[in-house]
Amino acid sequence: MGAKNYTIAIIGGGPVGMALALALRHSNLTTLLLEARGLPEKVDDERPLALSYGSHLILDRLGAWRKLPRYTPIKTIHISNKGYFGRTVMTTEDADVPALGYVVNYHDLFSALYEAIQESNVQYQTGTDVRQLSTDEESGHIQYKHENTEKNISAKLLVLADGGRLSSQLEDIAYQTTDYNQWAIVSNVKTKTQQTGIAYERFTSEGPVALLPSGNDFALVWTASPETAKEILALDDSSFLARLHTHFGDRLGQFVFAGKRSGFPLALKYAVPTTTQRTVLIGNAAQTLHPVAGQGFNLGLRDAYELAQEILDTVTAHKDIGAPSMLARYSQHRRIDSQGGRLFTDSLIKVFSNDNSLLRHCCGIGLTILDNLPPVKRFVARRMIFGARG
Repeated sequence: MGAKNYTIAIIGGGPVGMALALALRHSNLTTLLLEARGLPEKVDDERPLALSYGSHLILDRLGAWRKLPRYTPIKTIHISNKGYFGRTVMTTEDADVPALGYVVNYHDLFSALYEAIQESNVQYQTGTDVRQLSTDEESGHIQYKHENTEKNISAKLLVLADGGRLSSQLEDIAYQTTDYNQWAIVSNVKTKTQQTGIAYERFTSEGPVALLPSGNDFALVWTASPETAKEILALDDSSFLARLHTHFGDRLGQFVFAGKRSGFPLALKYAVPTTTQRTVLIGNAAQTLHPVAGQGFNLGLRDAYELAQEILDTVTAHKDIGAPSMLARYSQHRRIDSQGGRLFTDSLIKVFSNDNSLLRHCCGIGLTILDNLPPVKRFVARRMIFGARG
């Protein structure tokens, strides 16, 4: 039996892959979305996502924002350097936006996007096992198994939004990797002081600790060395809360409750290049960043949205979707934003996460200078919110 033909085939049906499909929903293009996992039936992933205001605008245009059952606005970001003088406070007025960002639950975002997908003409298949990718000058080809049936499809453009799992099958794609020798510990925590829309990013010698407003409480992202992280994850609740209070400080009073805790290693990983014959990588397949400043998912969402715009522009111009010229334009348009996001997060970690007292003092001075230069603060804030173009 011959292969079924599509215009776009997206491998990876998480939020970034769904966002791309939704951005194309009003076109006449045929889109297939393949997801290896089944649909989550319950809230089994408590990961917080810090969405920038720019990402909010994208999700609103995709029809997904109004489907979110809950989200918490970030009105202020308080940035400090533990044990050293200096801090910066960014507000909505500094960036001229109604909110700097929003904190949502990963499962909630997934469900909202999936509900929007169900209202579109996108074909979404879960539980798929992609076995092989190949391309020629005219099309990309996928062999996969779904519901115990072997299937073959072809598409004018293959999009990998799978975190990079299948990139090894692409000869022209290589990854550059930096191991930060850090883990992130994630949990939901309560403090004696109820959250007031302020997100805290506190740099320490072992890495940043972030507290993001989430409902009435906070979502915690605590960075530490692998040895320290494993030790912290093994603590009982009371010992964990005491350790967190000692580490973060008394700004919010005592920590009184911690939910389920999980940890994972951190690294910078990015593909070079992000496009090859009839194929493009987006989201974590293109780059995985350190969670500092919450840039990773927002960068991936911009990948999806701008790729959709490039596809639609190609259709309008009656040109070939997936052709080398289209992929070259997409790469050129995304280069500054992608490189800027990598450089920004990587520099923050390398400059702030160390035991060099002189350097840490200089960082504190830098935070103070930034706090007292409104035009510079606006420049930084808007690029954190909207990407390199601000």
